[in-house]
Amino acid sequence: MKINIYYGGRGLMDDPTLYVINRMQAVLEELHVTVERFNLYELKSQIITLPQTIKSADGIILASTVEWYGIGGYMHQFLDACWLYGDKEKIARTYMCPIVMSTAFGERDGKLTLSAAWEILGGLPCSGVCGYIADPSVFEENEEYGKIIEKKAENMYRTISQKMVSLPASNQAVKQKVFITKNIDLTPQESEQLSRYVADDSYVKRQKQDIQELTSMFRDLMGSSEKDGGEEEYINDFKEHFTPQPGLKAVYKILVEGKRKPLIIEIDGPEHNIYYGNADYPDVEIQMTRETMEDIIFARMTFQRAFMGGAMKMKGDFRILRSLDQIFVFMGK
Repeated sequence: MKINIYYGGRGLMDDPTLYVINRMQAVLEELHVTVERFNLYELKSQIITLPQTIKSADGIILASTVEWYGIGGYMHQFLDACWLYGDKEKIARTYMCPIVMSTAFGERDGKLTLSAAWEILGGLPCSGVCGYIADPSVFEENEEYGKIIEKKAENMYRTISQKMVSLPASNQAVKQKVFITKNIDLTPQESEQLSRYVADDSYVKRQKQDIQELTSMFRDLMGSSEKDGGEEEYINDFKEHFTPQPGLKAVYKILVEGKRKPLIIEIDGPEHNIYYGNADYPDVEIQMTRETMEDIIFARMTFQRAFMGGAMKMKGDFRILRSLDQIFVFMGK
């Protein structure tokens, strides 16, 4: 028989959960059970591949600590990985014993969370352990606590060896309904391969780079797409609402999301030149989304308000930026 222990705490010396799983591991090994422990805080970059280790186990222990609220992020990540990439057929034959110790509040809720999650995954439940332990030294002071833990380990061994059955739970009905829309039609081998790819940072990074290159290539091939709006978009709007400001000389470079080239606005007193291209030394450089640009053109927002509200970014002279609202006075359409 083999039992895997998945510890979702932070590995602190005074973590009462460590005492419990150490005591249970000692009892199980005395019963000639092979025990393998996985500390999730040490394997956080590999959590997504850990569900594959369940394949070699007859039962598992999910152990976590409630330090302030809930069972902690590492255990949630592990359960998410079991849902997405775990071998559901193997999980359905695997017993799970939840262990949740609390130094704050919520150990019973934590134990219930682990039990419910494993049942929704299709797994088999075992009686677990939970308790509030503010100071682990109480284990040394009260031997009865140790006997309770040893008894739980023996019960788990007995449950697995005798393949005890339990009455159906409503969590199974939940699993069946969720699987109707969430199930990924993959074989266990394909799930294992996919989980390894997802856990490989270099592979994921390479895929993202390939997608970016393909996106750039197709954008260049399509030229001025429908989203781009063409080379004249916004130019006439600015020209129609131009209000000359004597003595003002400035160059604005506006990068609008989705446009292949920035919009250049050159102002020299009563003269203006507005086009899509490039300017080497603009006085003000602006970045914004298409939505923000349209809000400005339709007089729902000004350049200054967009900047102050975080809807656009700018580099350069803020005083020259403010003048944009004076030389281009947009009226509601």
